[in-house]
Amino acid sequence: MQLNITGLHLELSPALNDYIKTKLQKIQRHFDHVVDAHFVLGVEKQLHHAEATIHVSGNTIHAISQHADMYAAIDSTVDKLDRQVKRHKEKITDHHPRINIKHEP
Repeated sequence: MQLNITGLHLELSPALNDYIKTKLQKIQRHFDHVVDAHFVLGVEKQLHHAEATIHVSGNTIHAISQHADMYAAIDSTVDKLDRQVKRHKEKITDHHPRINIKHEP
């Protein structure tokens, strides 16, 4: 998986990069077909916002969150992504049972 992290009005620290990488492992644990992820972190006045877009096989999933703390905003965004990835995985899973009917002459 390719990870791209961008900071708007914010200096990206190695701690933030490592935190995002560890949080994305949660998504990869549930669904391993994630192609790439793009995070945009920013600060506007007193609010920290985290925005993420991930590309999975056949779909693009997007989530945005704002909070007073950057780590809480990242947590909330990753939780939203995780719920959407689980829903996407359920949609692509075939839930119909296969019945083998043998035709005998």
